Amino acid sequence: MLEIHKSIVLDEDQKPIAVQVPIEEFELMEEVIENYGLAKLMDEVADDKQLSVQEAKDFYRSLKQDVES
Repeated sequence: MLEIHKSIVLDEDQKPIAVQVPIEEFELMEEVIENYGLAKLMDEVADDKQLSVQEAKDFYRSLKQDVES
């Protein structure tokens, strides 16, 4: 489990308003979240039809043309 060293930021009424974490730990947290999201997306499309290499290239070209136009 990822150990997070956090500091709680309080307002003038001593109510917590923010959390500070070292940047290295924040970057690890971002990576964990991104990996989780990618795994969920992969699960969602696991049963989708796979494209052949040519179909994939054609699809990519169509996306590229849509962006350029």
